[in-house]
Amino acid sequence: MSDVLEVRPDTLAPEELDAVVRALEGAAVGGSRLVSRDGEAIELPEGIKALLVLIVENLRVGNGVSVIPLHAELTTVKAAELLNVSRPYLIKQIEAGEIPHHMVGTHRRLNLVDVLAYRDRLDGQADAALDAMTAEAEDLGLYQ
Repeated sequence: MSDVLEVRPDTLAPEELDAVVRALEGAAVGGSRLVSRDGEAIELPEGIKALLVLIVENLRVGNGVSVIPLHAELTTVKAAELLNVSRPYLIKQIEAGEIPHHMVGTHRRLNLVDVLAYRDRLDGQADAALDAMTAEAEDLGLYQ
């Protein structure tokens, strides 16, 4: 079994997605139940229901969805795709010690949690830079 599940929106019919949305919205009123083929029903935990809603909403607007467990190891190609950067840029960041990695033979592997932590650091730096620029523009009277 693979650790990564990817679903493209073009693999599902719009009416299938609409049916799932209706079922999830209806479940919000009376609780969420999942019923197996043999009729066994279980209550769907709220966290799983929220995840399903998020997945279906993204598919409905044409976004592909990947589900990756946090313990997953990524190739440099997958990590670069996740970060929306080029692979050569990612390799430079790895070699600079910005993102931890380990070697599997001659190939670099990155833990998903490390890649996500790096992304969060970059997002924080970008937010701080934007806040500083906004404050400077306000001080100069350029931003109202």
